[in-house]
Amino acid sequence: MSRLQQMRQQMHNGNIDAYVVMRPENGRYLSGFSGGETTLYITLEKALLLTDFRYIEQAKAQAPEFEIIDAGQDHFTTLSEVGQQAQRVGFEGDFITYVDFGKFKDGFSQAELISLPDLVSHLRSIKDSSEIELIRQAVKIADMAFDEALKTIEIGQTEEEIGLNLEFSMRRAGASGGSFDFIVASGIRSAMPHGTASSKRVQSGEFLTMDFGAIYQGYCSDITRTVFIGDPEDKHRQVYDTVLAAQRAGIQAVAPGRTGKEVDAVARAMIEKAGYGDYFGHGLGHSVGLAIHEGPNLNKREERLLEPGMVITVEPGIYIPNWGGVRIEDIVLVTENGCEVLTKAPKEFIIFE
Repeated sequence: MSRLQQMRQQMHNGNIDAYVVMRPENGRYLSGFSGGETTLYITLEKALLLTDFRYIEQAKAQAPEFEIIDAGQDHFTTLSEVGQQAQRVGFEGDFITYVDFGKFKDGFSQAELISLPDLVSHLRSIKDSSEIELIRQAVKIADMAFDEALKTIEIGQTEEEIGLNLEFSMRRAGASGGSFDFIVASGIRSAMPHGTASSKRVQSGEFLTMDFGAIYQGYCSDITRTVFIGDPEDKHRQVYDTVLAAQRAGIQAVAPGRTGKEVDAVARAMIEKAGYGDYFGHGLGHSVGLAIHEGPNLNKREERLLEPGMVITVEPGIYIPNWGGVRIEDIVLVTENGCEVLTKAPKEFIIFE
């Protein structure tokens, strides 16, 4: 069954006769079209892709299941014309802006509008074999970049230089770019979970955390490794070993039929037992695919069950203000019996003298 057919099944189950897609990742997933300025209008009988003159030929080549319409810069007028017969119209309520919703509502004045933001994301959460292979390649590229970084990191480098080297390595290996703004944080800045690279220079006696990923043919990878510069103290080793043990326990807990809440609790309990519970304030992980953050998640609130084909991160951390922090992150594929760790980069305690 094609993705478009699966989508129509979802629409039938949701008792709607039309659905409008504006989120780029959802549009690419359903149609195959990777260009910009795209809106999909899907009914049980037809599938329309609205774009503008710049992308018409590309859309025809990439989206054979869709009728391509040159809607110029005003997709809402075209939507109102093609959707005059629709009675119940679903849309991505978590994506459309307030201003655009006003236009949307005017164009479908005869219809009941229903916010169904999870209709496509639910389909996207289970990766097919082709998606898994693309994610494998994106992970492999990130692994290679970390291997290259281990050969070049030295005292005196700026965090920004390390981040650029990671990106250059991934682009040389075939990535179209980074999957997010890289986090490169050293010293007390490593206590910032989202400490993007700065002009700070790496010094002896501190952690260096690198969180980065590659985009390969639209699909993302996400990896975090923390290394140490200089001679670590006992506390540095204790914190690192605690995070690593929690991460391994979290991976071991990933299996179909478990909720994200249950998996999160396994890793969190180990950090709390070691006395660092107050310093682990984020969820254990998130799904990855065409977007770097997808659902379901691994956190205290996630009730959705894991299923084979989901691709998810496991990334516990400890962040102690004015001291430093550690995060270790792998991507895993949920399998029929447990999970497969896709990330291959080493995660033992690496020390740069």
